[in-house]
Amino acid sequence: MYIVIAPDSFKGSLSAKEAGLAIERGIRRTYPESAVKIVPMADGGEGTMECLIDATNGKFVTRHVLNPLGRDIQSGFGILGNGTTCIIEMAMSSGLYLIESHERNPLKTTTYGFGQLIKAALDQGCRELILAVGGSATNDGGAGMLQALGAKLLGANGEEIGFGGGELSKLHSVQTEGMDSRLKECEFIIACDVDNPFIGPKGASAVFGPQKGATPEMVKQLDENLKHFADVIEQSLGTAIHHIPGTGAAGGLAGGILAFLNGKLESGVSIVARVVGLEESMQGADLVITGEGRVDAQTVSGKTPYGVAKIAQSHGVPVIILAGSVGEGVDALYEHGVSAVLSIVNRPMTLEEAMAHTGPLLEEAAEQVIRIIHTKV
Repeated sequence: MYIVIAPDSFKGSLSAKEAGLAIERGIRRTYPESAVKIVPMADGGEGTMECLIDATNGKFVTRHVLNPLGRDIQSGFGILGNGTTCIIEMAMSSGLYLIESHERNPLKTTTYGFGQLIKAALDQGCRELILAVGGSATNDGGAGMLQALGAKLLGANGEEIGFGGGELSKLHSVQTEGMDSRLKECEFIIACDVDNPFIGPKGASAVFGPQKGATPEMVKQLDENLKHFADVIEQSLGTAIHHIPGTGAAGGLAGGILAFLNGKLESGVSIVARVVGLEESMQGADLVITGEGRVDAQTVSGKTPYGVAKIAQSHGVPVIILAGSVGEGVDALYEHGVSAVLSIVNRPMTLEEAMAHTGPLLEEAAEQVIRIIHTKV
């Protein structure tokens, strides 16, 4: 039997690679002679960089950049094994977790540090940049990123505007002549698992602004400011990003990347699957085991188990999902190649206890799956 193990991380407990190794140990308890291939996976969110570095024997490069409120921090990015592709998680420079809850204010937070990481990647020779844009503290449409890359965002009197979504109301024009010339040599791929537009009731400000500290009044202001920014972009570049699905990701950062860097939006799990060669690994497989910390109705919106199952389904390979917790709505997965969704929690326990013992729980669950399947075989 040939088994492909393709889990996401179990956040707070195991990386995707560690989860895969735990599942393999469980399999070999019962069926040691099985052929197993571990393909660590991610969906563009937290853990994507680690996953791609592990899968390609890449490396992590550290750099000092500005955090969302302009403070110097140590951050970094991953260079994949080919030496020319990099993965940048914007949350590592402009993420919500980098500031205290009482400091959250999307009128002031900036993506400048994210732009600094892009520039640092160019210095390392990278020309294909995978940008994972989840977890932002910002709502500036990528304005800070552009400022870090050499663009001038000017007010009516030719003065440069400041940082944050609150400053965009002052914007009169964008000068791109000073942007790093190497950007024209690059391909930018935006790992995005939302379809929210740049502005409007389902846009960046309305949907994501409150979790970043925006009051209802601030949401209205931020949305108006992003609309103004989009209007200036259309006047300057001839590109209308106002209502393009996905451009609202990361407080409109995806829209800024699309407009100014010719970025391409793609689901995170599709990007990771391509880079790690998941589809090639499926050839001749008898079973796929995937999983992550929680599986529920949101999983079919592009999370890792769903993406893995869709690829396996196209090859006629059955899929078992192992999850830390199983919520409502998992029935929808059965229409997309999933044979079963199983919780690894095998007795009453607290969340803390489950997270502390995720490895052994995964091993045991995988062992039981293989005992059932191997008995049938």
